[in-house]
Amino acid sequence: MAAAANPRPLNSGSNPTQPNRFVFSANYPPKISLTPDQFNYCSEALKFFSEKLQTPFEINREFSHLQANRVTPSEMMRRCTVGLNGVNMDKNRYSDVVPFDANRVVLNSSKDYRPAAMGYINASFVTTSSSESISQFIATQGPLPHTYEDFWEMVIQCHCPVIVMLTRLVDNYMTVKCGDYFQAEDGPRQFGNICTDTKWIRTTETSLLLRNLEVKYKESEDPPLSVLHIQYPEWPDHGVPIDTLAVREILKRVLQVPVNIGPILVHCSAGIGRTGTYCAIHNTVQRILIGDMSALDLANTVSMFRSQRIGMVQTMDQYFFCYKAIVDELKDLISDFSSEHSSKWYVHQVC
Repeated sequence: MAAAANPRPLNSGSNPTQPNRFVFSANYPPKISLTPDQFNYCSEALKFFSEKLQTPFEINREFSHLQANRVTPSEMMRRCTVGLNGVNMDKNRYSDVVPFDANRVVLNSSKDYRPAAMGYINASFVTTSSSESISQFIATQGPLPHTYEDFWEMVIQCHCPVIVMLTRLVDNYMTVKCGDYFQAEDGPRQFGNICTDTKWIRTTETSLLLRNLEVKYKESEDPPLSVLHIQYPEWPDHGVPIDTLAVREILKRVLQVPVNIGPILVHCSAGIGRTGTYCAIHNTVQRILIGDMSALDLANTVSMFRSQRIGMVQTMDQYFFCYKAIVDELKDLISDFSSEHSSKWYVHQVC
């Protein structure tokens, strides 16, 4: 699998005394105003991806090739030694989904003080670019009850401004997919040494649940970290939504947040299928907007993600959904640009 080319150093939360000051809003995000160059990038990409959607056999072939190059069990044993260590096994929701040693998130402070634990949490830094204009992600599993404190430790340490949650707590078959690590409806909460407080909760027209949380260490005098928690409970496990509207609303909201604050934390249940799908859509659109047309190679993007976390984009349906969501978002961006410039032309003619 391909590896990310010279990624910039991953944010490990080097300045915890400076929490993000971004003010989150429940309002629908404003439209992205494209430059003429960005309009051209989006138009070129839309033509390419739209033509690709007309050849589903080619998309199928790409995904089959990705599947044929999956990490083998023996390679997993070599590259995931910390996650597979006996002291850490109960921190994994699924025994076959663990982070690679090379790019796992390492907690500086953890309630597990055993040396062999090595600051372990089932979470991976994921990136495709060294550009300061491209989001970094932390792809992680849905927290387990005994890893809630570690999860929030990671959020504070890495200055994560947004948590994208792509799962319900319990699915339609009454299977627990994620622990209730936020408990937002119950007011202020405490998870070990970390306190969380819910400032507001909103539901959007596309069934997203938005929560603005403040997170801090219990004894700290520092201002809390403000975090936007976006939950999309209607995305089915191993499947795809019936349309791309809610996923693209998540994208629009997250793109409003300055990239330099910290990595975007994304999770579902295992932290690979729905998580990988969102990351691929977000990363592709964002790279197109800065003129990085290597983003047209979606298979390579997914391959880079898989080189950093096992099984990112898990099914053929999810891979196809990436194409569909990217096309729909590019159409939106181009339509908004055309409408804006038509209005300006009309005003100019009238004046």
